[in-house]
Amino acid sequence: MKRKFFRKLLGGLSLTTAAFIFQACYGSVQDFGHDVYITGNVKSAKTRAPLNGIRISVVNKPQYSLSAADGSFSFYTDSYGDCILQFADVDGELNGKFESKDTTLVNPTGSIHLEILLKEN
Repeated sequence: MKRKFFRKLLGGLSLTTAAFIFQACYGSVQDFGHDVYITGNVKSAKTRAPLNGIRISVVNKPQYSLSAADGSFSFYTDSYGDCILQFADVDGELNGKFESKDTTLVNPTGSIHLEILLKEN
């Protein structure tokens, strides 16, 4: 009786281990939805200097990205319907130095590159 229990326990653990190794090697299930890849640069409208720490968010979704030191950003989002992007200065040092800006992408597909110029307050 005790031997059968340990044999079933060892068999169950072996199956769990095999499933874990399979996922580690081959990854989890991929999302094959219709995504759009959005890249771009955020610059000052006055000086054309790249802006660091600008928050680029998709309106009505919890998705966002921050611009890098060279002003670049990139992220994936779904391409169902129009996509409204909001650019806002939210970093700690220069918070509020630049005006927020909204941009609407109408039925985006594939990949899109944006050049965004923000005006100073």
